[in-house]
Amino acid sequence: MKTLVAWRILLDEKGRSVLSITGTFIAILLIFLQLGFYFSVPKGGWIFYNKMHFDLMLTSSAYVSQSRSDVFPRSRLYQALGVPEVAGVAAVYQDSAGWIGADGRALSTFVIGFDPDKTVFDVPEINAARDRLREPDTILVDSASRADLGLFRVGRTVEINRRRVTIGGVYDFGVGFVGLGVEVLSDQNFIRMFPDRGLDTVNLGLVTLKPGADIDKVAAALRALMPADTEVLTRDQLADRETEYWENQSSTGLVFGFGVIVAFIVGLVILNQTLSSEISRNLPEYATLKAMGYTDRYIGGIVGALALTIVAIAYVVAWLAAVAIYALVRRMTPLPIDMTGLRAGGVLVLSAAMSVGSALYALRSLRRADPVDLF
Repeated sequence: MKTLVAWRILLDEKGRSVLSITGTFIAILLIFLQLGFYFSVPKGGWIFYNKMHFDLMLTSSAYVSQSRSDVFPRSRLYQALGVPEVAGVAAVYQDSAGWIGADGRALSTFVIGFDPDKTVFDVPEINAARDRLREPDTILVDSASRADLGLFRVGRTVEINRRRVTIGGVYDFGVGFVGLGVEVLSDQNFIRMFPDRGLDTVNLGLVTLKPGADIDKVAAALRALMPADTEVLTRDQLADRETEYWENQSSTGLVFGFGVIVAFIVGLVILNQTLSSEISRNLPEYATLKAMGYTDRYIGGIVGALALTIVAIAYVVAWLAAVAIYALVRRMTPLPIDMTGLRAGGVLVLSAAMSVGSALYALRSLRRADPVDLF
């Protein structure tokens, strides 16, 4: 009965109802977008590690994120081989470099070097091009790199960090947030491109274990073995480190996190104004119901049903719009943004809370009113 009355109120004033639903839709869509950006940024920071072949990772004790990994002595990798459960180690070198674009500007890209004889990446195109990577001044380019860098044509010569190199192939990987593009090359070509770097210091050390080895026990053994300049991280710990950086230390996480709060407040204000206006316009009708003996609780149920109906319609439309926008963002940016069941459910709960809070606030004036005064 309450829902039916609320529905009749919406249909009676279609223009105002459309405006109310539209305002609430915008607020809920903002929440979807802010949450999508907030949780996809850490995933973008984890994109490289998802495709790297390792069980444990050695990093500098000054490690902040992949783009700010710092260096530690390569000798730590040889020390790790002293643990019986360790099957192999691989060094990874990385740095930022300027790719000279067609207009002469240096565009920021990220360069990753490794020994082609080691299995570092679980990327078929990279593993199939190991022989080509051994050729002097040869690179592979990620297909997700920005078009500003030009055509990624095999055989094209480009200038990176003031050195002429040849594109030897293209792979499909993802660039994350480390630059406009990503290139991989051999460790020998890496030190040619970065003459101030040597092979004696590395950015990441990939450790693979023998079958059946206990990862946590081996990690503890390595931590006891390593000096203070080197950390040992499991995959879960590395993911937590990246997430903590992007959500709590970077401005990106703070901006999008605060955006969720702002969007929720905007939704509360819009819905509250809608319900307050609706109550003011229909005071005689509500007075009639109170004079007939209907309680404040019953009338409050009508207002609550009205709020929930507006939010329900707005939520469905906002969900559809968010899915479409997520797909568009994935095509145009490196953000791995997608709709998850947990996010859809979380926004639904927030929307319901928004409707209940607005209804309770809007009912204050009605509960204090006397039917005689209202007439």
